[in-house]
Amino acid sequence: MVSRPLGLLVLVAAAGLSATGVAPALAQDEEIEAMAAALKDTTFTLQDGIKASEREGQPISAQFEIDDGKLQISIYTAKGDDFAEVVADPKTGAVVKTEKITDTDELSDAADQKAAMAKSKTSLVEAADAAVKENAGFRAVSIFPDLRDGHAIAEVTLLQGTTAKKVTESLD
Repeated sequence: MVSRPLGLLVLVAAAGLSATGVAPALAQDEEIEAMAAALKDTTFTLQDGIKASEREGQPISAQFEIDDGKLQISIYTAKGDDFAEVVADPKTGAVVKTEKITDTDELSDAADQKAAMAKSKTSLVEAADAAVKENAGFRAVSIFPDLRDGHAIAEVTLLQGTTAKKVTESLD
């Protein structure tokens, strides 16, 4: 996954602020526009990508991203004590690669996501479906689980055209 989660990127751009909260976020707006354009003719959903990754382990987070100018879905999975990044092609749904996560920061994020999913009674697919259902016309573009006050939640970033918003779904 990219070092800067799309969820944060989308939220910052939607608010029209930079990461510091002071200046317009032109780069983020351009990235949102690029994501919207890349998704325009894509019928494959984030939820489809999550389902495709299940053979590699338990999905613990997912996001659409543009890597080297190409749209893909990146899903973190956990299997035992190992973590992997599964990349799916959003046009075919096929898993195009699976790589073991070795970066220290990514391993820390994956461990936190796994801990949140361990307390979850709801899957990422169900949480993304609920967020989309509650926000007609939007599609899920990222989902990241977390623990808040001991409860599992998922932060879901939604996109409709170039309008983005972030919602929180309970995983309890």
